[in-house]
Amino acid sequence: MPVKTADAVWNGSLMEGKGHLKSQSGVLDADYSWKARAGDDAGTNPEELIAAAHAGCFSMALAHMLAEAGHKATKIATRAEVVFGQVPGGFAISKIVLKTEGTVPGLDEAEFQKHAEVAKAGCPVSKALASVPIVLEVKFVKG
Repeated sequence: MPVKTADAVWNGSLMEGKGHLKSQSGVLDADYSWKARAGDDAGTNPEELIAAAHAGCFSMALAHMLAEAGHKATKIATRAEVVFGQVPGGFAISKIVLKTEGTVPGLDEAEFQKHAEVAKAGCPVSKALASVPIVLEVKFVKG
């Protein structure tokens, strides 16, 4: 099985410190900070990266499931919203909302919704994040 890696270096305290992330492929090479995580400062943060991973994984899983059922998607577009904030005892990711839109010729909205629910439960990132409530919002565009 392939192993994918990323490295993180953090310098300083949580509030004033800064860090740097770099992925194995080199595609990700970015600074991150608490202020980018909890506020609006420039730079990425763990939740944004989780959102990107989840949106990408879910879209791939849904496209695959549709194809396996004989329905080739023209387009699957997904936005993942990762909710991060203070909870009793610290900070946590409290919810993830997957907002997906699909164009699939020859498929109706109910069937698309059914496949999307299966993809939500079955995509590897959803499985890894199973301790967090994951909400699915679906928009179907007739192909």
